[in-house]
Amino acid sequence: MSISLQQIIVWLVIGAIAGSLAGMIVKRSKQGFGRFTNLGIGLVGAVVGGFLFWLLGIDLGLGNISVSLEDIVAAFAGSIVFLVLLRWVRKSR
Repeated sequence: MSISLQQIIVWLVIGAIAGSLAGMIVKRSKQGFGRFTNLGIGLVGAVVGGFLFWLLGIDLGLGNISVSLEDIVAAFAGSIVFLVLLRWVRKSR
């Protein structure tokens, strides 16, 4: 399986959107955690959310386009899960 430049760009766009949404909700500010941190959180969230949706068999039936709403929802959900786990790990130290 080869990864194309278009796929990488789509992942970055989805990660930026999902990370920004998650950062705004968690930090309760328009900037969230900052541009690049939001992107990183979104990318990790996209992986976590995609895996969770696949594992749980969740298919929102939102279509199959390059950047689908389902991808953004999964990445957002994964970003929130990642941030909750990160906060839990930091508090337990």
